[in-house]
Amino acid sequence: MKKILVAGVTSGAGKTSVVLGLLAALSKKYRIQPYKVGPDYVDTKFHSRIVGRDSRNIDNFLVPDQATLTYLFKRNTADIDIGLVEGVMGLYDGLGIDKDSHSTASIAKMLGLPVILVIDGHAASTSVAAIVKGFQVFDQEVDIAGVIINNLKSDHHFSLIKAAIEKYDRVPVLGYLPHCDEISLPSRQLGLVPDNELPQVDEKIAKLGQLIESHVDLDKLVELMKVDDAPAVVPNGYQPAHLKLGVAYDDAFSFYYEDNLDLLKRVGVALTFFSPLHDQQLPDVDALYLGGGYPEEFGPELAANTQMKAAIKQASDDGMPIYAECGGLMYLAKQLVDGSHSYPMVGVLNGTSKMTSRLRRFGYCFAEPVRDTVLAKRGAQVRGHEFHHSVFTANDELKPVLQMRKVIDGKVTQQWSGGYQVHNTFASYLHIHFYQNPALFNQLLTNLGAMENANR
Repeated sequence: MKKILVAGVTSGAGKTSVVLGLLAALSKKYRIQPYKVGPDYVDTKFHSRIVGRDSRNIDNFLVPDQATLTYLFKRNTADIDIGLVEGVMGLYDGLGIDKDSHSTASIAKMLGLPVILVIDGHAASTSVAAIVKGFQVFDQEVDIAGVIINNLKSDHHFSLIKAAIEKYDRVPVLGYLPHCDEISLPSRQLGLVPDNELPQVDEKIAKLGQLIESHVDLDKLVELMKVDDAPAVVPNGYQPAHLKLGVAYDDAFSFYYEDNLDLLKRVGVALTFFSPLHDQQLPDVDALYLGGGYPEEFGPELAANTQMKAAIKQASDDGMPIYAECGGLMYLAKQLVDGSHSYPMVGVLNGTSKMTSRLRRFGYCFAEPVRDTVLAKRGAQVRGHEFHHSVFTANDELKPVLQMRKVIDGKVTQQWSGGYQVHNTFASYLHIHFYQNPALFNQLLTNLGAMENANR
């Protein structure tokens, strides 16, 4: 396998457009395993759509053990030619000001990935060389192997930038992505609008691929990639489980890490997918997993499916273990309010989810249960991230069960309460990665299997 990482100098530099174009162009000749640095759920779906295999998240906050993260990088590469990683934010941006604190650069160094730097060059020429020089010398352990310029309107402009970079920085400039209104991808509060909601998405991706093929030296790019044929070392400590788990999966609920689903299957959990939008009854399962997504975009449809809502409410009342993240929490509330519209939801949680105009929580955090929960026992330390434009307001009798904190540069910068448990139903805004800690994962499965084990 050959491997490479594509990073931007800033957010908005165009790295996602460049990566999508590279995937579209390279996948005509090579088998590619795509990755995304960080916790993003949406970009990975674009990757997967293009190459026909699941993209994976590489995140060294959510999965702090380097050996485990290396395994997650390598475990799906036996039958591929290229591992292509898309960075997050700017190359050196992470948690706080430490350039190695969960940044794209830290992943590049950890996994030995050469870096292709993406720069928006529309308003500069020789100054771009100064930017590249700064990124080179800022951390000389990061291998800046090449540069791609984004958002240019002429070959002449590109030739000026290319000559400057190769004169002052001696880094190969592989080409550029032209400015083109046809390839713009719209965004909403959590990043790009999901691929399955975009009209003409395949045409846009095809156009990106054509532009990359025409303006980027793909052969040179492949030459710059690093060969990595070391085998994956499987992490230990994950106990087998005999559990039938229902997973909510449709246009409203699709935020799941593929590695989480794979780990569940690896230990013996039988997954059955169902749709809160379209199905009218639950599958024959022992527990439920309600992931995140965009329930607010489907408020009328979710509200109208009264049979599914009643089935989930009854399952919770009967003691079925339910684990819900973010959008799952919103769905389990009594109602979902979006602007002037209010939609009745499942009603397990006595409270209201309300969409807000601004981002309410963003970023990595730690959670500690103040009592035993389906997620974890009291006092456990759980890593996760929150990213939502909504608030959940509980009625007086429903108390939070998690103490949350954000830690930046070794200091606690924020603290708040969150997460709720009713019967054996746990719901919070927290998204977690199951590979963060074998003991935590084993306990979660024990809790989800509580009813199944009791019935044996």
